[in-house]
Parts: sequence; structure tokens; C-alpha cells
Amino acid sequence: MKIRGKASARTYRGALVALLAGAVLLTGCGAGGHTDRATEGGAQRADDGRQAPMPPDGGGRPAEGDRGEGREGEQKDDARRDLAQVPNYLSTFALDVDTASYGYARRSLSEGRLPAPDSVRPEEFVNSFRQDYPRPGGDGFSVTVDGARAGNGGGDGWSLMRVGLATRASTRTAERPPAALTFVVDISGSMAEPGRLDLVKESLGILTDQLRDDDSLALVTFSGEAETRLPMTRIDGNRSRIHDIVDSLEPSDSTNVEAGVRTGYDVAVEGRRRGANNRVVLLSDALANTGETEADAILERIDSSRREFGITLFGVGVGSEYGDSLMERLTNRGDGHTTYVSTSAQARKVFVDQLPAHVELRARDAKAQVAFDPQTVREFRLIGYENRAVADEDFRDDRVDGGEVGPGHTVTALYAVRLKEGASGHVATATVRWLDPRTRAPHEATGTVEAGALDGDLWAPRTAPRLQVSAVAAYFAQRLRGAETPGAPRLGDLAERAGSLARSTEDASVRQLAESIRSADALLD
Repeated sequence: MKIRGKASARTYRGALVALLAGAVLLTGCGAGGHTDRATEGGAQRADDGRQAPMPPDGGGRPAEGDRGEGREGEQKDDARRDLAQVPNYLSTFALDVDTASYGYARRSLSEGRLPAPDSVRPEEFVNSFRQDYPRPGGDGFSVTVDGARAGNGGGDGWSLMRVGLATRASTRTAERPPAALTFVVDISGSMAEPGRLDLVKESLGILTDQLRDDDSLALVTFSGEAETRLPMTRIDGNRSRIHDIVDSLEPSDSTNVEAGVRTGYDVAVEGRRRGANNRVVLLSDALANTGETEADAILERIDSSRREFGITLFGVGVGSEYGDSLMERLTNRGDGHTTYVSTSAQARKVFVDQLPAHVELRARDAKAQVAFDPQTVREFRLIGYENRAVADEDFRDDRVDGGEVGPGHTVTALYAVRLKEGASGHVATATVRWLDPRTRAPHEATGTVEAGALDGDLWAPRTAPRLQVSAVAAYFAQRLRGAETPGAPRLGDLAERAGSLARSTEDASVRQLAESIRSADALLD
């Protein structure tokens, strides 16, 4: 059972009465500081007696066209604001469509080694798989909230709750605005390894043939120093020239990521086009060893170009040794995202199948906030998104950076939720807020879920297969980073469930997930 869309006024009025009563009981310790978040291995609780502050407007504006009108709309907003006052019942994070962590983990496991625990981000494992969420009719998001009991028969009361967000796909490549792409290519010595520079060159060749005539491309390379190989140039009439430059790339010496990124942004700013999607694409193993090797020295240049010119950063990671942390920090500051490629098939998927989603935007500075009902929820735990956390009171502060989401993307957040004994009725309301990419007008959409929707067995045949795939991916990631998750099966059982799902969904990516889980199980044993 799935519950979508905005909650009824009756639901909010009932929740409001209960919340006000609960707030009186829970504010005994007085002044409110920042709402605590769950840390790894610990859950957020209701009964620590602190009062969270009312979220300020923070420069944000009311969302346009998405809230109820008249008295009923006011009641919904009042209920939402009062829910925000209850301590420890909000979870807020910036949206993230990165998938690099999962791609790199798969590469590591295929080579017989476990990924470093700090490189494993569960949300990137989950977001690597196709979902079945309904798509909105226009720009913005649909919101789906569902779930099921975790473990065998629900264990000690834990359920897995899924918050799913989806954007409308592009129907034709011609619909998007022109692209002005500045490629920053790592040609350092470490890129000589098979599956690095050769794969980058293949990817750029594929992309050159896929871009439209009215798109533009620039190319910067870096090793010890950076060099502009091609200023911003229209594709029309220049494909052969671009292919020749790409084919001539050869590995050199050290890796000065700072020089490459700075020069890349200089070229992107100089060649930027009004009305186009201006983006820097960094292709590298991100193993910086020359110049400023820490991300902090590069972030300021990225941030200023993003704010002043709207130039975003897309990171494509390669290599058996990969600077995952550096790449992620750069793209987070550049309002972009990361992916990882290790095969020709993956490169084609990124640069051909997914190109519109990487170039065009449906939403800027998108954030999600999930408000749990203290009358039904005992505790909850967000799985992943630690480095995308946003202060609860900053949810509607549109100056606070969120995530950028393109057409056809889905974003999934999973929560381990423990309901109170005998709980029924409203469990949570999920709200997503974003800015229109062109007008910067804010919008919101909401979805709700009730206790009955979390009552089914997670592994029952009637449970949505894509919810089960999400659970497998999240549980797998948690195990790889050494975290315990309520209701999670052993890796051997998880591999069996993934194999069964691969057969029922006929999805090759789920079959690969099963293979990765088996590899990890063997290595851990």
C-alpha cells in the first residue's frame, strides 16, 4: 500500500491536537538548541525533553503553487510548523544523486578486496538502482512514501520506510537547452593504468558523437600543470578536430588537481553561454599529489563560479585506486554529483543514456525534510546521507545549499523506524523543497505514510520488488562499513535475496549486486 500526495486537513488537524499535547509533556527541560541527529549506531529518540526552535524564514520565500489555499491550507501549514517544534522528530538533508561509492565498491570487490569503510555511502548504493516511482506531470518532484516490517515478522518492532522522489524525464534530447561543457581531463602518470585514460578517451569520443551541433565543448588537461587543449568551441563542423585532440591525449607525470580545476573553471567562465547549461566535467582518479592536494584550497574557486555564473561540476571517477573523498567534496561544493566508470558499458551508459540528466536540471538546491509523528513513532534512523545533513531550521532557508537534480532522476532515502506498540494512524510526512532552475522560485511537494502501510513483511512476495532491492542495497552498504541496521539479514541471506530479485525483475544490475554481495561475504569470512 502506498500513500502519496498531500495529507488531508483532517489528518493534520488530528496530528496537531496530539502534537500540542505531546509538546507540553516533552518540553520539561526548557530551552531548545539544535535538534540532535542520529549518529552511526545510535537512534534519534523522542523523550530527551528538549524543545527545538521554530524554523526561521531565513530569507526563504513561501513555495509557489504547492500549498493549500484558504483556511484549509492555513491549517496544513500550521500543523507542519507545530510538528517542526517537537524535539528530535525532524530529519533534514540535501538531495543526492551520486552513485560513485557503489561503482567503486563493485570495482574493488571484483578485484578481490573490500572497499574502505569510509568510502561506502549507503545512499549512493540505493540510488544506483532503478525505481518505480510515479513521475510528476511537470517540473519538480513526485513524492512516494511506503515501507514494510524489517526482519522476519518485524523483529522487535522495526520497519523500513522508503521516501522516494522522482523527476520527469526528458522525452527528446532536442528539448533541452544547449550545453556548454568544459572537460577537465587527468592525464597524470597514474592514469596510464588500463581502465583510466583509455576509458576517458573512449568516453569523450562517444560523447562527441552524441552532442548536438548547437552544443559547445572545451577541453583542459592536467598533470603537473594544466593546459587548455581546446577553448569553448561549437560542435557543428568541429567533431573531427575534437576527436583528433582526444585521440592525442597521453599520460604524463604528477597529478595537480588544483591546477586542472582552476584552469577548467577559467575556461568555463570565459566560454560560458547565456541560456545554455554551463558545466565543468572532471574526469580523474582524483589522486592529487602536486599543488594544493586538499579540497579546501579548490573549493572557493568552484563555489564562486557556481554562485556568480551558475556553472556546476560533474565528477566522473576512474581507476582501481580512486580519490573518492576528494571528488565528492569538489562536486558537493560545485552543485553537482559524481559517478564512477570502470567499463566501456558503464561509460556508454553515463555519456549516452544519462547525458541529459547530467547536463540539464529540473531542480536546484533541493532538500528533503521528514517529520515523524511522536504519537506513533518511538525512534527512527536515517540510513546514510551523513555528509548531506542540513540543519532542520535551514530547510526553508533558500540561501542554504541543497542538491541539484536532473530530468529522469530518482532519489531514495531509507529509514529504520520503530513504531510504538499498538501504533496506528499517521507516521510521517515527507516534504521536498527546491528552486526552479530558471526563475529560482521555491516549490514544495509532500507525501505521507500511515502505520498500516508499514505493516507488511519486507520479504513477502507481494511487497514491491524495488523496495526490496533498495533494502538489499542499503543493508549491504551498512555491512561493508561495519554498521548494524535493525532487521538486516546476514550477507549470505542477502545474496540469496538479491539473486531471487534479479530473476524476478530480470534486471542485470540486480544480478551484479548479488555477485558483489557474494564476493564481500567470501572476503569477510
